[in-house]
Amino acid sequence: MQRYFIYLAYDGTNYHGWQIQPNGCSVQECLMKALSTFLRREVEVIGAGRTDAGVHASLMVAHFDNEEELDTVAITEKLNRLLPPDISVFKLRRVKNDAHARFDAVARTYKYYVTTAKYPFNRQYRYRVHGTLDFEKMNKAAATLFDYSDFTSFSKLHTDVKTNLCKIMHAEWTQVDDTTWVFTIQADRFLRNMVRAIVGTLLEVGRGKLSVEDFRKVIEQQDRCKAGTSAPGNALFLVNVEYPEDIFV
Repeated sequence: MQRYFIYLAYDGTNYHGWQIQPNGCSVQECLMKALSTFLRREVEVIGAGRTDAGVHASLMVAHFDNEEELDTVAITEKLNRLLPPDISVFKLRRVKNDAHARFDAVARTYKYYVTTAKYPFNRQYRYRVHGTLDFEKMNKAAATLFDYSDFTSFSKLHTDVKTNLCKIMHAEWTQVDDTTWVFTIQADRFLRNMVRAIVGTLLEVGRGKLSVEDFRKVIEQQDRCKAGTSAPGNALFLVNVEYPEDIFV
């Protein structure tokens, strides 16, 4: 069997997240159907992670196996014809047979966009905030994330993960234009709902409802109830998944 990594992007607006759901359409299901149609057999696809309902990806990675070697350029073109307009495949890469899209990833990067302006064409991809936010203070709070590894306070309750430990390598708000800011965060792994919970709590800092020290205490208490409300999923994008080069062939 030959294993392949497939690189894709999707607009998550119409999907119940990446993972197959019993009660709604998922990105994973659509990709598996397209691959199964092309290869004329049932195909299992494993993603680098799970994005929640409504969350987008400008770069997601998944893997699947095939007995015969594939023309990666040709299958990319074929899949894009089979997939709906809101899912596209960039490329396929051959990898070692034991390479894993989820477990071999060394870093993942998300971006979350907020805007202070009402603009109809951004409503699906930006979270509109009202009032003035103190982004300098929000960045000071974000910097405290580097001091910790247990992010239970930002994890969805009752998940099946074995550990809530993560290593955050980057966390910063930057200004895109006069009315738009983006929060970029990179870590070796993320917990369910983690980015949206961090953003929601940082917004509380920006509104003056929490101090930087309060934010630090939220992390230390390891209690989801102490953190802020999760920010909406429509403004969140998975933008990169990184792997060690030696898994590719």
